[in-house]
Parts: sequence; C-alpha cells; structure tokens
Amino acid sequence: MAELFGTDGIRGTANHYPITPEVALRIGRAITRVLKAQNGGKHRVIIGKDTRVSGAMLESALSSGLISEGAEVLLAGAIPTPAVAHLTQSMACDAGIMLTASHNPFADNGIKIFGPDGFKLNDALEEEVEKIILAEELPSLAVAQLGRVTPLHDATARYMEFAKSAIAGKKLHGLKVVIDCAHGAGHLAGPMILEELGAEVIPLGNSPDGYNINEGYGSLHPEKAAALVREKGADLGICLDGDADRVIFIDGQGEAISGDRVLCLSAIALKEMGRLKNDTLVTTVMSNLGLRDALSQHGITVEQTKVGDRHVLERMRSGGFNFGGENSGHLIFSDFATTGDGIVSALILLSVMKESGRTFADLAQCMDEYPSELVAIAVKEKPPLHSVPAIKKAMDAAENDLGENGRILVRYSGTEKKLRILVEAKDAQAAQSHCDAITRAAQSSIA
Repeated sequence: MAELFGTDGIRGTANHYPITPEVALRIGRAITRVLKAQNGGKHRVIIGKDTRVSGAMLESALSSGLISEGAEVLLAGAIPTPAVAHLTQSMACDAGIMLTASHNPFADNGIKIFGPDGFKLNDALEEEVEKIILAEELPSLAVAQLGRVTPLHDATARYMEFAKSAIAGKKLHGLKVVIDCAHGAGHLAGPMILEELGAEVIPLGNSPDGYNINEGYGSLHPEKAAALVREKGADLGICLDGDADRVIFIDGQGEAISGDRVLCLSAIALKEMGRLKNDTLVTTVMSNLGLRDALSQHGITVEQTKVGDRHVLERMRSGGFNFGGENSGHLIFSDFATTGDGIVSALILLSVMKESGRTFADLAQCMDEYPSELVAIAVKEKPPLHSVPAIKKAMDAAENDLGENGRILVRYSGTEKKLRILVEAKDAQAAQSHCDAITRAAQSSIA
C-alpha cells in the first residue's frame, strides 16, 4: 500500500482512497495512540475545515476515531488553516487537524496535522501515525474511556483577535481593499478583520456553497479581483486560497504582483524596522535569481530550500530566522504565526503601506526579475537525471554557459509523473535556448 503522507499532509479525491471516512477514522485513532505513547492521559484535539462539501464527512469520521481512543475533540468549523495552527497552541491542545486541499478544486480534500506547538508534524511522527493507520487490527477501549466532542463556537473570533495582534492595534483607515476569499475558509474572518481595523472593504468570493471553493476565484484566479481594484479605485487587492494560508496581491493599478517581489519588499521592510533576524530571508529554489541580487544590495542574505513551505519552516527554525516563504504566495512571519497565513501577511503589508505612505506598486519596484522559462513534461519513468546522457549533456552545457548570470533547475514533480525544467538568465534569449535544449533532450529520452 502506498504511503499516505505527501509533502503537505494527506491529499486526494474526496471519498476515494485515501480521503475516505474509513481512513479518516483510522487517522483519528492513530493520532491519539501516538499522543498516548508520548504522554499518557486524556488528550485534546481541535479540528478545523475549509468549505468543501466533503469536510463534514471527514470531520465526522475523524471525530469518531479520536473519541474511540479517548480524546476530547473541539470542532472549530470552517476556519483558515493558520487559525487551527494558532488555536492548537493557544488552547493547549495536543494536536490540531485541518481538513483542506488548499487551492485544489472542490472534489479534492486533505488532512493536515499540527503538533502542540502549532507546527506541522515532522517526518518521524508522520511515519508513526502512518504505521498505526495501516496496521491490521486496533484493539478497542472500554465504553467508560471514550472521549467526547464539543463545538468551539468562538473559533473565528479567537483567530480574528490573534490576527489583528500582528499589527499591534494599528488602524487601516483611509485604505480601500478588495479581498477575494475564494469561497473558502477565510470568507468570514478576512473581510471582518479588515473592516474592524477601519479599512473600506470590497469582498469577493465570500459565498461558499460547498462546491465553488477556488472555482474562478482566489489566488489562482486573481483576474476578478484585479478588475474590481481598477473599477473601484482600491489601494490593494488580496486574493486568498481555499484555506487562506496563501495570498496573492494586486497593486492599485490592477496588476498581480509576483510572489518574489512580495518576499523582497517584505524582507526590506522588516530590515528597515530592525525586525529581520540575522538579516536573512528563507525561500525555495523556485525563487527568481533577481531576488538574491536585489536583497544583497540591502545586506540581506537569501537561503534556499527544497520546494514546500514545511522545508522553509524547518530552515527558519534551525537557523533562527523569522521570515520566509515561497513565490507561490506562502509568507511566513514566524514572530506571529507558525505557518503561512494569508490574512496576517496582508495585514502586515497594509501596515507597511500605511506607515510608509507608499503604494504597493511602488514598494514592489524593489527587484528586477531574471527572464525565465518553465516547462513541464510528462514522463514514463523517473531515472536519475545525470544517468540520462542527453539530459546530462544539455544541463552541463547550460550551467557552463550561464555561470553566475543564470541557473537551471531540473527536477521531477513530487506528486505527478512529470519533469519540470526551469531556466533563468539575465539574457532572455539564453534562457529560452537552454530551456529548449533540455526539453528536447528529455522528450527524446524519457517523455
């Protein structure tokens, strides 16, 4: 049986393995057993979900598994992923579980697990949970030892107060903001927080029906928000994804700002405020080389990790850094949050705009991006790239030619049978030429 945990929890098509009520029940039992092995006694677990129709199915099954092993379960309802991470920690829970497939279509769902510190489970604990899930037989407790379920009616309010604390009570009066909630988990908290802080709010994508999450709205589809920013003369557009841990920004001219530019302007702002620990930004290998060059002029180092926000967080924690993220829209301000938080990130950047008196478009003119070419090729197998002569030859030629003036990143997808080819260079023609050469080599050998 294939392993359950991927790069971000367990994910798949709802009501099909492994996102079934049967597996969810066993996940609930497994989590409680791992907690008991670490620390005996009763354990408390909080469950949140996004707005997918399948969330109720998984919530019920998970709750059944947890209480069958004696856990006390708090049901937080539809709230953002970072809200679950925060509440797990602030309410002294032993674990938190978020039911979401993030930016995926409504038919998918997933299960993310947080430890008592509000951080996602590490690989070792995931392995322990998985072993129990896949075990043949799990003995049952006596009825008197069963746990119970309690609705947490003020979960959204608790999260809202936490989010607002990230800007220490600063007000956003005079700012007009479009917020696209993707019909997802941030549809209540996002607009309400902005309104309470005094911004003029124009909500979008805030009518979830269980089936419309991410459909034509949110971080993957910023076009509607961009048009509304232009129409209403807004200062900023905020596009959340389905579980509100990711955000894409639209400037006042109605232009979507790349994730690397947002990372760049955020790092510079933190450095200027004296709040960028060790003068370092942590991001992934997918970030543009222009980010490194721009930040070096401000005395800021860029550290890169493998793709995935969990790898960014691991490096931040091990290195004592407090800001990192991905160019896909994950921003991690770890002084305030233990995971990416689209709403908190938006508040911090709105505060930067307000205090500096600068537009977002002006702040985003902080870097020049290298021209880049990105190609994905379906492959029949995934041999080591350097073992394929044609691919190795094309890659070596690109690296020798580009030197410090560019880079290549050729890797297999972690979730699909695809090879991803990224080439960046100061010269656009060189990026195109080398990308074409590597693509031809791959197509002739493993496509």
